[in-house]
Order: sequence, then structure tokens, then C-alpha cells
Amino acid sequence: MSVTIYDVAKKAGVSIATVSRVLNKSSAVSDRTRRQVEEAIKELNYAPNFIASALTKKSTLTLGLLIPDITNPFFSELARGVEDASNDFGFNIIICNTDYSLEKEATYISLLKQKSVDGFIISTAYYNDKNIIELLKDNVPLVLLGRDIDCSEEYPMDAVVSDNIKGGYIATKHLIDLGHEKIACLLGPAKIKVNLEREKGYLKAMKEAKLKVYKEILTHGDFKLEFGYKEALRIFKGSIRPTAFVTGNDLTALGVMRALKTIGLSVPRDVSVVGYDNIILAEMSDPPLTTVNQQMQKMGYLATELLIKRIKGERNAGKKVVLDINLVVRKSTSKVPSTN
Repeated sequence: MSVTIYDVAKKAGVSIATVSRVLNKSSAVSDRTRRQVEEAIKELNYAPNFIASALTKKSTLTLGLLIPDITNPFFSELARGVEDASNDFGFNIIICNTDYSLEKEATYISLLKQKSVDGFIISTAYYNDKNIIELLKDNVPLVLLGRDIDCSEEYPMDAVVSDNIKGGYIATKHLIDLGHEKIACLLGPAKIKVNLEREKGYLKAMKEAKLKVYKEILTHGDFKLEFGYKEALRIFKGSIRPTAFVTGNDLTALGVMRALKTIGLSVPRDVSVVGYDNIILAEMSDPPLTTVNQQMQKMGYLATELLIKRIKGERNAGKKVVLDINLVVRKSTSKVPSTN
């Protein structure tokens, strides 16, 4: 039979309330009494049931993490940051993959609410996500991670994101500085605000350089390798042949590089490619990929810390953290090919 808090109290000669205070590191216990209780815990090999304790406080010490696809290394890195912070603060994580489906997102939110999670970290939100809006209306603790929504002015909301306009801008300007003029831009879903922001950065750089934007080579799709592959093949069958690509993430960029190789073009001799995220595969590709670096694990950690402090009543909602980004230049970009 397992040892209970009552056994510890009896062994130490104190009340269970005193044992509870010691477990919760309350200052309202004398040093002598604290030592008695700690010795009893050690002798009895008592393991506190923190989950039961949390339930009495209407808390489960559990957070729900909603991500689109754990197989995407970007979201794996975010999840690692969330897990590290949760572990540091004594919380557990339930991870759900939504596959960019609002229906699956709604189903998982409902399921996690039934399990009485203390709050949500959501990395799946569309810019007008009704599921998020309903949580905000109900004052459910949540943090958007790597995402933002348009109604954030109406409700106090926490978000941890990167400077995506700057990201799109510096990726495009890098190529312009190398002499490229026809620059394709392949982005993720248009319903996700970060993609609209990266597109703004791309357009800003093109406008500053007085370069023409061709709608045939500015497209939205998903964040998968196959999208980059198919779109690159489609573009090179058309009349506009770019000398460079800016992409919404590294997987898309790797798909582009694979397609270029398929049609006999060399990176970067014939076509330059820039990714976004700086996942581990970026430096392992051939050639190593020039990419926009996001602080992925830091994003996940900060989002979790914000949420837990909100749950504990240490802060109010309404903080947006925007982390800086930088361009990591590798071997997938070079000066525009000579036409001579």
C-alpha cells in the first residue's frame, strides 16, 4: 500500500496541513518542523501526488499544445521549447496535430477542455480563427505561438512571434543585392497571418528596388517539401523564368532545390534559393541553404512562461513578444547568372 500524506503527518507528529505547507514551500513553518517533515518524507520514501493536489486547487498542471504538423522540424523545435519550459515550471504537455484543419483544431480544443487543461499554446491559428476568438471570449488562458490573429485588438491576448515582415524583406533584399530581378516567392497558406507578413516584406523590397512583381511566380500553398517541388516545376514550364526563389520555409526551399536538380539546373549557379526558419536540414542540404533564422526554441519557451505566469495569476493577458530574426548566408545563393 502506498504511503500517503497522512502517514507522513503521523510520522512527523504534525497535522496534514503542516505537511502540505512544507511540500508547497510555505514560509509559515518553523525550521525545526520543516526538518521533521522532510525527515519523515525521506524515511517513508513518500512521493507527493501533485496531480491530486492540483485538482484540489482546480488545476491539472497540464497545458494543451496545438501545432499543425509535428513532422515539420520547425514545429518540433517550437514543441521542444514548450516542453523545456513546462518541465522547468512543473507542468505537463499534451500535443495535438491539427493538419491545418479548423475542424480538427476545434475538436482538440473541446477534448482538451474536457480534460481540464489549465491553458492553451496554439501554433495553428488562421488570421480570423473563430476557435481562438471563442477561447478569448471565454477568458481561457492561451498564448499564440508563431501566429497572430486580426482581432487581437478586441481581446487581451498573448502572442510570441518573429518579425516576419523583416524576414521577408531581408531574404528578398539579399537576392536583389546579388543582382537578381526576377524573384519568385513561394509562401505558406494565405489564411495564416505570418505568410501575409512575409509577403509584405517581399513586396517592400521589390518596390524599393523598383522591380516588377510577377503574379505568376508569387504563390501561396502549404509548408511542405512537395509544394516547393511542384511549384518550381510549374514555374519553369511558364514564360517567367526566375533567377531566384524566396520561400516561406526551409522545406519549401528544399523542394525547390530538388525540382531544379530534376530539370538540370544548378543551385546557386543557375538559380539562387532562400529558405525560412533555419531548421537543422538547412545546413545539411546540398548546397547548404541560405535561410532566415528564427529563434524557435526560445519562442516556445517564452510562450510557455507567459502562459504559466498567467495561470498562476502573476500577470494579465495582452502581451505580444516579437523576436528578432537574421539571415544566415550559406551556399545556395550567389550573384545573378551572366547572360553573356
